[in-house]
Amino acid sequence: MTEATEAVRSVALGFGVRVGSRDEAVEQAGLSHFLEHLLFKGTERFSSTEIDEFFDGIGAEVNAGTGKETTTLYSRFLDQHLESAFDVMSDMLLRPSYPDIDSERQVVIEEIAMYEDEPSDKVHDVLDVAMFADHPLGRPVIGRAEVIGSVPVTDIARYHDARYGLSNLVVAAAGNVDHDRVVELVEETCQSALPAGEPVSGSRGGAPDRSAPGLRFHVKETEQCHLSVGGAGIDRGDERRFALRVLDTILGGSTSSRLFQEVREKRGLAYSVYSYSSAYVDSGKIAIYVGTRPDNVAEALEVIGGELRKLGSEGVSAIELDRAKENVKGRTVLSMESTMARMSRLWTAVLHDLPVLSVDEVIEAVDAVSPSDIDGLLEEFYDPASMSVAGVGADEDAFREAAGAVNPTLAA
Repeated sequence: MTEATEAVRSVALGFGVRVGSRDEAVEQAGLSHFLEHLLFKGTERFSSTEIDEFFDGIGAEVNAGTGKETTTLYSRFLDQHLESAFDVMSDMLLRPSYPDIDSERQVVIEEIAMYEDEPSDKVHDVLDVAMFADHPLGRPVIGRAEVIGSVPVTDIARYHDARYGLSNLVVAAAGNVDHDRVVELVEETCQSALPAGEPVSGSRGGAPDRSAPGLRFHVKETEQCHLSVGGAGIDRGDERRFALRVLDTILGGSTSSRLFQEVREKRGLAYSVYSYSSAYVDSGKIAIYVGTRPDNVAEALEVIGGELRKLGSEGVSAIELDRAKENVKGRTVLSMESTMARMSRLWTAVLHDLPVLSVDEVIEAVDAVSPSDIDGLLEEFYDPASMSVAGVGADEDAFREAAGAVNPTLAA
C-alpha cells in the first residue's frame, strides 16, 4: 500500500507484521520484542555495523517497535534511496542471522531494568494485569528477563519463521514514491523468498474475560504514587472509534479537558494527568493516568471518580463536543503532514483489515459524532463501578483505601 505526496523529497517505508506479545506463550514472554531488537544485529549479507553505517550514510531515520498485536520496522529517507533502503530493510526483517545474540540479551535485560525504574510507564502494565489477569493482553510487551536471558537461538528462529510470512506482512510507503516500483520491490524481495506462513488472526488467545474489575499495586519506593484507572473499550474495527476519540479528548486528552483542568489547573494535584484508549482485534481499554504525591492520592482518585460520575449523569455540553471535534480534526490533519504518519496509517489499516480512509473521510466521521453517540459510550464503558484501578508506589494500604473513591467494590 502506498500514498504519493509529490511535494516532499522523502519516503517513509514501513514493514508491519501481524505478531506481538499477545501471540506468545507464558514461557515466550518478551520474545516478539527481543526479536525486534535482533533484526538490527545482522543478516548473512549485512553485519550490524554495516546496517548502522548504511542508514547513517543516507541520513535516514530508522527504528522498530513491538506492540500487543504488531511488530514494525520503519524508516524515512530521501526518495533517491528507495531501492537500497528497501533492500537492507527487507533483509533485516525477513532474514536475520542472529549473530552476537548474547550481547543483545544484556541490552534488552538492561532495557527491562530501565523500564522497571520508570513507574509512570510501569503502572500501565500493572493496570493491564488488573484488567486482563492471566490473559496474554495482561502481559507486558517488553517481556521477562529470565526468558530473554535463556531463550535458545533455535526457538527464536522458529518463532520468526512461523510468523514472519507473507500472510502476516504488510509493506507501506508514503511520500515521493512510485507505487508500481514498490510493488516490483515487494515481488522481487519478499514474494520470491518467503513462504506464505500461517496467518495470525482471530482472537489470538480468546477474547479476555471482563466480568469483574481488578485492583493491583506494585510496591516501589518513589517520590510520587503513579495511578491508572481503566475499563473495557472497543475493538479496532468498531465504528464508534471516532466518537471515542472525541470523548477521550473531552475527558483527559487535551489541556482543556475535564481531568487536566480539575486535577492540574484548579487543584494542583499533578503535573501529568491524561486519558487514552487502546484497541485490539477483539477488545479494547479506556484508561486514565495521574502521577501525584502520596498525600494527594485519595483526593486525586476522588476527583477522577467524581468526574466519571459527572460525565455519566450530565453528559457533555454542546460547547465541549464542538471543541473536542475540532481538536480531533486539527490533530488529524496536522499529523498527515508527516510522511511517517501517512505510512503508519496505511499499514495499520491494512494489517488489521480496516478501510484506508482519506483525511476528508476521517473529518466527515468526526463531524458526524452526535451527543447520543457520546451518551452511548458513557453508558456502556465509563461507569466507575466497572473500572479497575492500579498503582505504583510505596504505600499500598493508602492506595487500596483510596481506590474506593473510584470504584467502591474495590475498597479495602
